[in-house]
Amino acid sequence: MKFDNSIVRRQDRILSEEESKTLLRNGEYGYLSMISDDNKPYGIPISYVWNEEDCIYFHCAPEGHKLKAIAKHKDVSLCVVGHTRVIPSDFTTEYQSIVLKGTIELVSDDVEGIRALELILDKYSPDDKVMGLKYAEKSLHRTGILRLKIDEWSGKTKKVKG
Repeated sequence: MKFDNSIVRRQDRILSEEESKTLLRNGEYGYLSMISDDNKPYGIPISYVWNEEDCIYFHCAPEGHKLKAIAKHKDVSLCVVGHTRVIPSDFTTEYQSIVLKGTIELVSDDVEGIRALELILDKYSPDDKVMGLKYAEKSLHRTGILRLKIDEWSGKTKKVKG
C-alpha cells in the first residue's frame, strides 16, 4: 500500500499520511467507483472498514450489479470524504478527502469473511457485537464480502482560516 501525495495537483493542500489514516479509519462511508459490466462508469456510496493494513472490506448481497461489474473489471477507486464546511461568503468549501486505488474481489474464504464482518461490527455496531457475530455466522452464506487490496492512495484537504 503506497501512500503518494505527489500526484495531488495542489501540493499546498496535502493531507498528511497520518491524517489520511485517521480519515480512512473513522470515515462513515466512501464512494466506490468502478466500470460496470457494460463498460459504463458506475459509482455507489458504501459502508466500509479498513483492516489497518492494506485492505478495505465491504459487505453486500451475494449477487447484483456491483458483483457483475467487478467480475469484469477488478480495478476500482474508493473516495472517502471527511469533514466538510461550505463557506458561502468566501465561495469555497473546507474539506478533507482521500482517494484509494486498487483491485477488488469477492472473498471466498469463510474465515476471512467472518473476520471482515467482525471488523465491520467493531466499527459500526461495537455495543452489539456479540449478537452481530451470531447473525453474521448464520447469514454468511447469503452475504457477499468484498476485499479491496489498496495499491496506492493520497489525501487532500482545504482549511479555511476564520
